[in-house]
Amino acid sequence: MSETIRSAQKGDRAALEELVRQHYALVCRFCIRRLGPDLGQDATQETFLTMQKSIGRYAERSSFSTWLLGIAHNHVRAAARKQKLDPAPIQEWVEMRQTDHGQSVIDNEVLSCALKQLSPEHREVVLMHEIEGLKYREIADVLGVPEGTVKSRLHHAFQGLRQTLDGALQ
Repeated sequence: MSETIRSAQKGDRAALEELVRQHYALVCRFCIRRLGPDLGQDATQETFLTMQKSIGRYAERSSFSTWLLGIAHNHVRAAARKQKLDPAPIQEWVEMRQTDHGQSVIDNEVLSCALKQLSPEHREVVLMHEIEGLKYREIADVLGVPEGTVKSRLHHAFQGLRQTLDGALQ
């Protein structure tokens, strides 16, 4: 465990502020991609408030950033439920792709339709794996599910995307 985390667990405000500085961009990106700018900022703030209250319970079962993303994930899901939003919006993924030709726009529309056909659980793991760059173990820790469940969801998500995209491109 890092000295900064240990100090924060003992109530050192400077250490807490350092942890916020180190992880703010990651958590903010994670929340905004799922909820949009306004609600994402709110979820980010809630995440760091929860971190401050519960840092004493951090036990290194995962990396600190994964633990923090787990907290963020819970706040995102709560905000999405409250606002009746999809916590894994498709448009955000599609817009992240490079669009430099007219063909890309068509491809984005096809991809958007294919993603809409996935369940929220499958879209969520695709987002975490492909956009956030999280590894299976990290996704499992964030979602609080076994690593095998993550692998299965990704497998079925990619299988569904392949089928949909193959059908759309024929």
